[in-house]
Amino acid sequence: MADDKVEFELVSPEKLLLSEAVDMVVVPGTEGNFGVLPGHAPFISTVRMDVIETYEGREVRDRIFVAGGFAEVTPQRCTVLAEVAVPLADIDRAEVETEIRGLEEELRDSSDPDEKILFQNRLDVAHAKLDVLAQQA
Repeated sequence: MADDKVEFELVSPEKLLLSEAVDMVVVPGTEGNFGVLPGHAPFISTVRMDVIETYEGREVRDRIFVAGGFAEVTPQRCTVLAEVAVPLADIDRAEVETEIRGLEEELRDSSDPDEKILFQNRLDVAHAKLDVLAQQA
């Protein structure tokens, strides 16, 4: 890899979603967004629900919605372990709205406290997807 690139890896619980050399990656940390360039100081951060952007030159190459996780940064690499990761282009507003209605019904009908927490977490992610889509419009 060239010294002017940083290796970016995005991993979900299911698989390695992305592994590529980029000029810069911007990650939504819980303390705010942070940009990673080659030679960045090492650190670890938690990741909030929002969008990761990868850059080629000054242009955004990829936008990926993430819902929580961790980021590890070294001078050569940025690795994000995301609980949920979906390319922004793959998010369908109508599907998310349908998912929200179903989850709201499941939440309303459930009597199991653990199940309610699961449904609420999934509902929070679905609402965050809609928020991100609205911001990108």
